[in-house]
Amino acid sequence: MKVAIVGVSGAVGQEFLRVLEERNFPMDELVLFGSARSAGRVYNFKGKDITVKELKHNDDFKDIDIAFTSAGAGTSKEFAETITKYGAIMIDNSSAFRMDNDVPLVVPEVNPEDALNRPRGIIANPNCTTIQMVVALKAIENLSHIKRVHVSTYQAASGAGATAMAELLEQYAQLLRGEEPTVEKFAYQLAYNLIPQVDVFTENGYTKEEMKMYNETRKIMHSDIEVSATCVRVPVLRAHSESIWVETEEAISVAQAREAFEKAEGLVLQDNPANKEYPMPLFLSGKDPVYVGRIRQDLSNPKGLTFWLVGDQIKKGAALNAVQIAEYLVKRAK
Repeated sequence: MKVAIVGVSGAVGQEFLRVLEERNFPMDELVLFGSARSAGRVYNFKGKDITVKELKHNDDFKDIDIAFTSAGAGTSKEFAETITKYGAIMIDNSSAFRMDNDVPLVVPEVNPEDALNRPRGIIANPNCTTIQMVVALKAIENLSHIKRVHVSTYQAASGAGATAMAELLEQYAQLLRGEEPTVEKFAYQLAYNLIPQVDVFTENGYTKEEMKMYNETRKIMHSDIEVSATCVRVPVLRAHSESIWVETEEAISVAQAREAFEKAEGLVLQDNPANKEYPMPLFLSGKDPVYVGRIRQDLSNPKGLTFWLVGDQIKKGAALNAVQIAEYLVKRAK
């Protein structure tokens, strides 16, 4: 088994290195690729130094079995044919192919078998906010079909990459020194602020991020579910939070929902309001599962439930989900 990481120098690329080592992913060789700027850098993996190769249109992927790509949609589109030409499975973390009919969009806890039908040799990793939401929705869907979802997201700086996280830290330091904060990664200063815009606005007034949650959820769950999202950037370093309201065809009690969440793969129930126990990004950064709490019957709808989710955007929202897809494929191939 020969594995490649494309875009290894980015936040998600670095997380791929950590996750593959943590989970002892079965491989004989790891090859690292990056831009001309990243080429020549050296990263340590399991005690061995590996030099980053420049991503080029050549035969470097001839012996690669699985390629994890996280170098942006433009790079993924440009190099997809080069990467898959000799049979490598490309598990892509960008938005490039997510809504293509001939590319499966996979969350292993929800629709792992979709990964087996990949006519172009490409499997798409969903958007981070969608991933953590559908892991929880699957548990409810198993009890009763979900008709609609309203969700507000509270998205950490990590969603915009390592430089965005660094900018948030620098803004706090600058403000404490009485200096004008550096604003480059976001439309406005993020420190001490909330920005109700993630990605660009579309014609219907929703942002691309919000539309991703609508379209991707329907594709992953093979469902007519309606999703209305408001995505907000918050001054948190890492781990996204979501406030979710669902309406189901049949009424589901809080007790039923709690039991379903407790049994669900990839979810951890953290729901003890009396002891002030609920998921928070400060304590869940770097964790693998999605955490759920604040489960309540909706006061305005007898068939409504509302709950709160937290998941690490770089882990389950990106690198971990992709590695879990690869683990599923390896298991099926045995």
